[in-house]
Amino acid sequence: MDSIDSAVANGKLLQSSAENIHRLLESSQDPIDRAAVDELVAGEQWEELNDRFFKTLAFGTGGLRSRTVGRVVTRAEQGEAPEGSRPQFPCVGTNGMNYYNVSRATQGLVAYVKQWAAAHEPDGRPSIAISHDTRHFSREFAEFCAKVCTELGVDAYLVESCRATPQVSFAVRHHGCTAGVMLTASHNPAHDNGYKVYFNDGAQIVEPHASGIVAEVNALTTATYEALPKEEQGKVTLLGKDLDAIYMDRLETLMLQPALLDKAKALKVVFTNLHGTGGIIVTQMLERLGFTFLTVPEQDVQDGDFPTVKSPNPENPPALAMAIDLAMREGADIVIGTDPDCDRMGVAVKDQRGEMVLLTGNQIGSLLAYYRISTMMDLGMLEGSTKANGTLVKTFVTTNLQTQIAKHYGVGCVNTLTGFKYIGQKLTKYERAVPLPEGTCYGDLSEDESRALRLQHSKFFIFGGEESYGYLGGDFIRDKDGNAAVVMFCELAAYAVSRGLTLPELMDEVYQKFGYYLENLKSIVMEGAEGAGKIQKLATSYTQQPPTEVDGSAVTAVRNFAEDDFIDEEGDPIPKEKMIIVDLADGRSFAVRPSGTEPKIKYYLFSQNPAPAGEPFTPEQVEQLKQDAAQQLDSLWAYLEKDIDVRLSA
Repeated sequence: MDSIDSAVANGKLLQSSAENIHRLLESSQDPIDRAAVDELVAGEQWEELNDRFFKTLAFGTGGLRSRTVGRVVTRAEQGEAPEGSRPQFPCVGTNGMNYYNVSRATQGLVAYVKQWAAAHEPDGRPSIAISHDTRHFSREFAEFCAKVCTELGVDAYLVESCRATPQVSFAVRHHGCTAGVMLTASHNPAHDNGYKVYFNDGAQIVEPHASGIVAEVNALTTATYEALPKEEQGKVTLLGKDLDAIYMDRLETLMLQPALLDKAKALKVVFTNLHGTGGIIVTQMLERLGFTFLTVPEQDVQDGDFPTVKSPNPENPPALAMAIDLAMREGADIVIGTDPDCDRMGVAVKDQRGEMVLLTGNQIGSLLAYYRISTMMDLGMLEGSTKANGTLVKTFVTTNLQTQIAKHYGVGCVNTLTGFKYIGQKLTKYERAVPLPEGTCYGDLSEDESRALRLQHSKFFIFGGEESYGYLGGDFIRDKDGNAAVVMFCELAAYAVSRGLTLPELMDEVYQKFGYYLENLKSIVMEGAEGAGKIQKLATSYTQQPPTEVDGSAVTAVRNFAEDDFIDEEGDPIPKEKMIIVDLADGRSFAVRPSGTEPKIKYYLFSQNPAPAGEPFTPEQVEQLKQDAAQQLDSLWAYLEKDIDVRLSA
């Protein structure tokens, strides 16, 4: 303690870090905590201690996410695990993803769930569905979470082994659970893990539940708790292949034209789960639907180190490199990759020259939106006076090409803040507006029955997505679903084959019809306590000193979502969020948003050239627009990079 106080006095350790170290060691009964801190202090690892203790990991509206393996791994944490392998214990620290914070989160969630159930479901015991991916400590955290739940009087539905994130949403709805928990950090680096919370609609928590749970977690002054007597405790039910089968039956209903599967026999698919959970369901679905496919053997292994990739993120081209190499050797047409918790999907497709081309998240989403809307129109699923109640839901930072497609077909398009929880919130709103026949539950309706009721009385969800490779095609799930995305994309590919087109050719056809839209995402990573301060400074600078001219173009509007009031296309208020969108006179725009799950600030760049009404672009015009838009966004980013340096140095 003297060394810690001296480090604070000498400016090597933050005062908040020292206070959190004291607080943890005073309340913790785990000898690993003290041993790890002693070792870091003895080694004068002040930067590491600041990163681990500068704050208490906040339980936010998305739950928890942080490092579970420190940059510096102490001998105490490594324990009996072989050197170079995953440590035996998660990293110690109030800002780490460890048992201390999982305990706090679960206790707070249980307290809120029990209060809510007492008011809304007094006749039954509340329950929580719990799932996890292949990340380090995910299984241990999931079992620990189930233990806390049951010892505090709540039933737990725990997966028998790792499963995709969307399956916990499905489990919540199927079993009528009060809430759900997913242990995952999605596509973050291997050293991270997280705790994602759902409520009884199967969607991630939004208000008022979010603030209620946060308040319960923040009220806790210790991670320890006293278990209830045995007779008052909950029970654990394991979830496995039986629920998988029900889920896969629902996935199959996403197929709009099953007859196209005959065309699919001409396709060859390479799939990789990037060491994650995607191989559990995706391969079964591809086999069930009759697709010819291969997997990448080295990446089939479930491994939280993600040893074959620098980042297990299908948004990043290097993550699909091994799959693309295999596809080229085997003459495959499509490469599909899902992230570790299988809620995101990235693809590469063969073009007319026989080369593999990566599609962006905006392109994938636009192709799926176009195919699903146009096909539903052709099949008579959307027609007449109720057609306008068909709705596409996307985020503000997702391409407006999808807005243009929806407008062309006369269906709705609603923009939400970033995060699938807001799309899930819309689906819950639409569900609650449906008048159900007496004695019928919403989940009991067939797809045809549900669609008819929604088109008549509410909104029918056609498709939803976000630019960060997340897609959803049915409301039986309330989160983005990589398993569902694979099913929908493979049907889309079969459709292109049926017309004698490659998918890049189909994309160009969409551009000619609706206009050329180009987007780019740039992220600046700033880790640790110092990085968090820089991100805050940079984000705040745009609200305190908004730009008036950018890259030679006048600013026509600055939309400040943190301070200004907005409503969406349906008249619902937009919650406050740290994001600004800047529109320029020349048609370009950009958005700035601190990430809610990673130590980075994101810049979304947009160029849009809608096709004149009734006058499609020619192929030659599209090619010229591609070149012009790329140059425009390169110039915009070059300007913003210099401006970022100025803002940080101010």
